Amino acid sequence: MAKRSGPYAEKVIDHFRNPHNYGKMEDADGVGKVGNVACGDVMWLYIKVKREKDGVERITDASFETYGCVAAIASSSEITDMAKGKTLDEALKIEKGEIVDSLGGLPPMKIHCSVLASDALAEAIYDHMKRGGREIPENLLRRHERIEEGRKKMEEMYGEWIEMEERMHNEK
Repeated sequence: MAKRSGPYAEKVIDHFRNPHNYGKMEDADGVGKVGNVACGDVMWLYIKVKREKDGVERITDASFETYGCVAAIASSSEITDMAKGKTLDEALKIEKGEIVDSLGGLPPMKIHCSVLASDALAEAIYDHMKRGGREIPENLLRRHERIEEGRKKMEEMYGEWIEMEERMHNEK
């Protein structure tokens, strides 16, 4: 069992205090932005992708910016570590359970943070493929559409706040 610090595993606290791969990536090949209406967490996840000689695309770098709680920041940090070196197909298979397990667990009411991190990575991959004019796999397209529905709800509820946040984010 993972060592705990209150409701969080020590690895979660470590990622929160010392986030890996934190910061905006100016030359990203793909950017994913997701948020959660219920808790207000917002994540930006950036990826750098390289096509290998055999044509397979691999994530060579990943970073994030997250406005959220301990679990949101830790999940963002962990997924960037997990994604590096993976092919796009491998990265798309990273799910909430894998993130939670890698962190040593999350309280049940914070599992949604790992879902956001997984969705942010999927959106960054979607963005990369769309920028490249590539055909989007059906499962990724459906996932993107689900995420977009959530984003629209968030914009309806928090439109002014989101506009202010976007301005502040883009000024960095």
